[in-house]
Amino acid sequence: MMKRWVVIGLLGVLIGVPSWAQTLEACQQLACDHYPEIRQYDLIRQSEQYDLSNAARSWLPQVSFSAQATWQNRVPEFPSALSGMLDQAGVSLRGLDKDQYKVALEVNQTIWDGGQSQADRRVIEATADEHRQATEVDLYAVKGRVNDLYFGILLLEERLGQTDLTIALLQSNLDKVRSLVTNGVAMQTDADAVEAELLSIQQQRVQIEASRASYRRMLELFIGQRLAERLERPELVGAVSGESARPELAWIDAQQERLAAQELSVKSATRPRFGVFAQGYYGYPGLDYFAGMVSTDWTWNALIGVKMSWNFGAYYTKKNRLSNLRVAQQQLDIQRDVFLFNTDLQVAEEQGNISRLRRALADDDRIVALRRSVREAAESKLRNGVIDTNDLLRKITDEASARSARSLREVELLKAIYELKYTINR
Repeated sequence: MMKRWVVIGLLGVLIGVPSWAQTLEACQQLACDHYPEIRQYDLIRQSEQYDLSNAARSWLPQVSFSAQATWQNRVPEFPSALSGMLDQAGVSLRGLDKDQYKVALEVNQTIWDGGQSQADRRVIEATADEHRQATEVDLYAVKGRVNDLYFGILLLEERLGQTDLTIALLQSNLDKVRSLVTNGVAMQTDADAVEAELLSIQQQRVQIEASRASYRRMLELFIGQRLAERLERPELVGAVSGESARPELAWIDAQQERLAAQELSVKSATRPRFGVFAQGYYGYPGLDYFAGMVSTDWTWNALIGVKMSWNFGAYYTKKNRLSNLRVAQQQLDIQRDVFLFNTDLQVAEEQGNISRLRRALADDDRIVALRRSVREAAESKLRNGVIDTNDLLRKITDEASARSARSLREVELLKAIYELKYTINR
């Protein structure tokens, strides 16, 4: 026995197939890790950090540089009476030149922005969380597809196992019939009938094996590696209950949080802004216009101050923008209600299916035992030379059907339970 397992393990290593049993949970995790959308998490995180960094920098001093050259058709000048008096006194003022130049550097520092930066930060965080929850929804759907493939493989493997038992039973009875034919007790047509049934079952096995290989290949594409030779059957858990914890609900919550953040941003846009500024420039004329009337030399000039800005235009659209956001929130509430309603319907259907399968399983063992007893009685007739090949084949088929139904129903019950777990995410 030990040698056989060693050989199997070595063969598994040689052909690249894990020799241990693979679990449903492991396949789900591998599928999520391998799914291309998993890379979205890192991209969302990076984008959020960049946006938050930009939002924080709005509080840094804003420095601007400018340069200008202008020509004016009119410039400030002394009144004619004053100019005449100065001329009589021998004082000549040339006045300001019409061409003027300025090179300036200005620094602005926000003191209070009306809560806009805080609102922007909240919008960024809420939007990033919404994107993460949307990714969670997609990855959760991947788990559902893995469940379907995993239990599909288990069902096909059960069918293969039951088919092998039927083939072994038919082969045993074919050998017995051939022995009877050799002894002249049975006719060749009796052996031919059993052999034909055996070949038909073998054909069915080939088809089941092909379907199983196809399912395994699809699951391997999901998990990004070779499947183990054997898939471990999940435990038959008890009753599954509780409120739904589906990622779709968290996604709706994230969308509502983003709308609330946007509402805060709309309100902050109507508040005044306060800040301080400092400006220095080099040019002509300077702040001293009288000096500029006397000389055309460029001068250094500076000013500092406090300023307030208030965009009253934001009030024009505030009401409509807030109304749109509230309509969007109401739509999300409806989406939540629809999702929960459909989930409740699905839960009720799945719970009913589980109850039906449990009741059917309670009678399956008795049915299989009765079918086996009837088949053994038919084989006894065969051993005693009272041969009825068609009757024997019917009895074998009936037992095989009962045995297969019981085995498949057990897997179907497991699948139904885990479908319910998936539906409510418990």
